[in-house]
Amino acid sequence: MKINKEGYIIILVSALIIAGLLFLLNWLIPIKIIVGILAVMGIILFGLIIWFFRMPPRIPVIDGNKIIAPSDGKVVIIEKVHEPEYFNDERIQVSIFMSPLNVHAQWYPINGKVKYYKYHPGKYLVAWHPKSSTLNERSTLVLENDKGEEILVRQIAGAVARRIVTYSKVGDECKQGEEFGFIKFGSRIDLFLPLGTTIVTQLEEKVQGSLSTIAEF
Repeated sequence: MKINKEGYIIILVSALIIAGLLFLLNWLIPIKIIVGILAVMGIILFGLIIWFFRMPPRIPVIDGNKIIAPSDGKVVIIEKVHEPEYFNDERIQVSIFMSPLNVHAQWYPINGKVKYYKYHPGKYLVAWHPKSSTLNERSTLVLENDKGEEILVRQIAGAVARRIVTYSKVGDECKQGEEFGFIKFGSRIDLFLPLGTTIVTQLEEKVQGSLSTIAEF
């Protein structure tokens, strides 16, 4: 199983801390069965950390007419809203909530270029909070395809997430299904799409990044 590069240091540090604690507990606690139980708990915790940073092999959907899910998770919002940061007009918002058990990488939903990028420090409201899209720590990308159609993708930190990683910068080419970022430990992704876009996903639907179709131009 491939591990995302964002997990290398965390996995190494976690292994050293867990191993150190177990060695210390083995020395301090004479009752070996207790040490054994704690060792099993430590191994399970370490396994969960590795699982969080997994990168399963995927063959992304490549279709210029489709907008593909930028992340794994569950669709929690589909509605028409006013988008104030970049478009300053009405757009269709589609939000995907990622639990700590989802793959937390993000993939470009369309082909084109990165037209806009901005990182915003902020709060850490729970990711499903209505105002998390504008108040939480977040990064905003606007992508433009070769037809001049623009979509906005927003990475949002949640109550547990404490670091958003975005590899993109303005002017970069974006290839549908190519990884562009990672959010550590629970979060949400918002898409803001042009009015008239055909939404093919549904509320509560579980989607997979780079594989599931969210909408069509």
